[in-house]
Amino acid sequence: MAPYEAVPAVLGNPDPALLRRALGVLSQYAPEAIALGQRFADAGHELALVGGPVRDAFLGKAGVDLDFATSARPEETERILAAWGQATWDMGREFGTIGARKGDVVAEVTTYRSDTYDPTSRKPEVAYGDSLDGDLSRRDFTVNAMAVRLPDLTFVDPFGGLADLAAKVLRTPVDPEQSFADDPLRMMRAARFTAQLGFEVEERTLAAMSVMAQRLEIVSAERVQGELVRLLLAPRPRAGLELMTWTGLADVVLPELPGLQLTIDEHHRHKDVYEHTLTVLDQAIALETGPDGPVPGPDLVLRLAALLHDIGKPATRRLEPGGGVSFHHHEVVGAKMARKRLRELRFDKATIEAVSKLVFLHLRFHGYGEAAWTDSAVRRYVTDAGDQLERLHRLTRADCTTRNQRKAARLSHAYDDLERRIAELAEQEELKAIRPDLDGTQIMEILGIPPGRDVGAAYKHLLALRMEHGPLGEDRAREELLAWWAARQT
Repeated sequence: MAPYEAVPAVLGNPDPALLRRALGVLSQYAPEAIALGQRFADAGHELALVGGPVRDAFLGKAGVDLDFATSARPEETERILAAWGQATWDMGREFGTIGARKGDVVAEVTTYRSDTYDPTSRKPEVAYGDSLDGDLSRRDFTVNAMAVRLPDLTFVDPFGGLADLAAKVLRTPVDPEQSFADDPLRMMRAARFTAQLGFEVEERTLAAMSVMAQRLEIVSAERVQGELVRLLLAPRPRAGLELMTWTGLADVVLPELPGLQLTIDEHHRHKDVYEHTLTVLDQAIALETGPDGPVPGPDLVLRLAALLHDIGKPATRRLEPGGGVSFHHHEVVGAKMARKRLRELRFDKATIEAVSKLVFLHLRFHGYGEAAWTDSAVRRYVTDAGDQLERLHRLTRADCTTRNQRKAARLSHAYDDLERRIAELAEQEELKAIRPDLDGTQIMEILGIPPGRDVGAAYKHLLALRMEHGPLGEDRAREELLAWWAARQT
């Protein structure tokens, strides 16, 4: 992998076109924001629009979720918001944040503050501040350290954020070592913004990330997972993942990813599994569908499965006679590893199950390309995939990264044929809901037995027959069941 390229800090006069663009965006929610700012001013407090909404305004993006900073303490903020909005809520009083809604506009107002971490704690310590500039200095990056004072709409940019935005540069407002010591999660945000915005990381900031990556260990798994999810759902997750790998953040968050670099053999007779994985991720993203399709993008499960599908290879790597390399059963090992990693990152059970199933099944198709499958094998493929079939289609296709065009075409045609056969069988049978021709109640009535293991064994036997031969009908299923039962009694 080529080293991640840093860029020098860029300062200077901002592009006037950015200012014009921001004014156009800000005007869309100016009335509500100005009215709120006037209420705070009348109460003797400062209020400023800050962070992402200001940055996005300069990028030409409008939103209805607005972040504000204020000199008011939470109790006073809550009183003012109650008079301004239609509903208020206390979603982060311990961090000085109160929320409110007025029409379609959602406002979150936070008291000027300074977050720092104790070296042994996973939770930030919150201290209230007394100035807007001081509050902006504790922001993660200069592009997020811009503000618009209200109600007079004065633009505030003490750290050159607008120039950095024009140059597409990520730089911390204060020394990066201090910034990352105060909140190590900011290093993950750098990777996320790289994926979301296509920005580069300034040289000193990049160097600090590389030196301080292990500091991320004190941050809770839930907060780290949140940033990783945002990164993966961004338009360019590969860029963020490469930054994580290059700086060592991935060693803390997702060590299986840099671990894939260890599978390169010295003779380069096998593909680079790390680069292959990132290419599979790119190709899987390209196969996501629109909102009305079977896998609407961005799809977290598909992207996680693409990222983790080969993580079992380092543990199963074997040198074969003649210099070849094999990874037998890496899908089995990889599924277990994926489950373990996602649990440690506190992903929900449904996501863990779906991703580990896809990792486990991602090689299943290759037997189809080598020999024609029976209808029974196709049914089993569909049944084993279950509700992950559409994602499995895309993961399997994305997993072809060979430069051999003939081989790629052969694999593509083979999978086309498999999907055609699945569609044909689906017209004849309800493949997504394959069940034996007799249910448990019928089995007990026919055999005259109570609930128990024998009923389960009979059910599995009939299901296997259903897979092998298709629908049998109740009469034939009854005959097969009785024959099986008689054989068990001898």
